[in-house]
Amino acid sequence: MVDGEQRRAHIADAVLRLAARDGLHAVSLRTVAAEAQLNIGSVRHYFESQHDLMRFAMRATIDRASARLLRHREEIAPLADCPRDEVAGRLTELFAELLPLDELRRTEMTVLVEFLMAARAVPGLSDLAAEVSRGTVTLSRRILEALAGTGAFVARDPDVEAPRLAALLDGLAFRAVLQPEITTGEECLAVLRAHLAELTRPA
Repeated sequence: MVDGEQRRAHIADAVLRLAARDGLHAVSLRTVAAEAQLNIGSVRHYFESQHDLMRFAMRATIDRASARLLRHREEIAPLADCPRDEVAGRLTELFAELLPLDELRRTEMTVLVEFLMAARAVPGLSDLAAEVSRGTVTLSRRILEALAGTGAFVARDPDVEAPRLAALLDGLAFRAVLQPEITTGEECLAVLRAHLAELTRPA
């Protein structure tokens, strides 16, 4: 018996591969069926329309990245218990999950950029696009508040610094996806490390 959730995930993976390789414009029920090595009737059984398929794939992409971030967040000891000279490094590992630094993250970030651009003209994706934007700011704010709670670092205004950090991450991700020969993974990490070093300057 075919497991419905596994089949949906299999189809979503096909969407991600297609969108990363050929762009979101290449995604259709027919092309996804071919990529997933299924007949189009099987795809239609789980997704009534291309819109349903794209929304499910975007949701899956967001959830996968969020799950990795959550694992990293849980692995980081309370910042008050971390040696000061390790805080910036641990935060770099956390926020690096939002950058296209390996094949998995590059595929996800490439597809996410495609979805975010498409959401400007597809109302059914706009709420997910807003969720992505809010999520990065919210994560940044929580980290900044945790840093402030230690009393060990220079105080920052989270209303300014959270959107600033989110904008830095978004900008690096977009540049690395769109022009990887110009904005390399090494450059992304160097910029992120420099910014986090400033945010974790001792009081």
